[in-house]
Amino acid sequence: MGQHPIISVIIPTLDEAQGIVSLLATLEPVRAAGGETLVVDGDSPDGTAGLAAPHADHVLSAPRGRAAQMNAGAAAARGDLLVFLHADTRAPIETLLRLPDLLARSGRSWGRFDVRIEGRHPLLPLIAWSMNHRSRLTGIATGDQTLFVARALFERVGGYPEIALMEDIALSRELKHRGRPLCMRDRVVTSGRRWESQGVVRTILLMWSLRLAYALGTRPETLARIYGHRSRPD
Repeated sequence: MGQHPIISVIIPTLDEAQGIVSLLATLEPVRAAGGETLVVDGDSPDGTAGLAAPHADHVLSAPRGRAAQMNAGAAAARGDLLVFLHADTRAPIETLLRLPDLLARSGRSWGRFDVRIEGRHPLLPLIAWSMNHRSRLTGIATGDQTLFVARALFERVGGYPEIALMEDIALSRELKHRGRPLCMRDRVVTSGRRWESQGVVRTILLMWSLRLAYALGTRPETLARIYGHRSRPD
């Protein structure tokens, strides 16, 4: 069995062949410190799983969809702390390794990082600032902020609701009922490729409208159809 890992980093992937090896290389200190990395692939046709296999502790296959993939990773993970990391995001490794101690000292059981969006558009720092401050005020985290949660609490709330969109917001709401998050000012760095390729202002308006519609009760499946249609280039 080997050493029981303290931290399990779970990475849902879909067509991430270009960056998955470099991402896993950044996480080698986690493995060296006794943690584990799990890649959960949604049947990528570009060979993501095969590229990841030599560099991760586990490479799993799951039905496509971040919620289903992250739940599958959590079910296979052995760590006491689950960290959900997007494939286009890089985490501050020293802080990541200190999370169990930071949570214990804070008396909290879950949290997220501040985020910086990497890219050249001048609005990206403002978007990141807005995300971070809104999250700190509301206690709601998005996936780009790399949510982390004690396994026991994750299991108690039933994991991610397997909905088509807004799964991170839905999980945050459930976790928030059990206690406020630990909001780390250390930043993860996420790619601005989606924002820049689809138009920054356009993407802002789309995400605001989707969040408002979700708050008003629109079904996630409907939101996912809107997101999938409008996020494609014209």
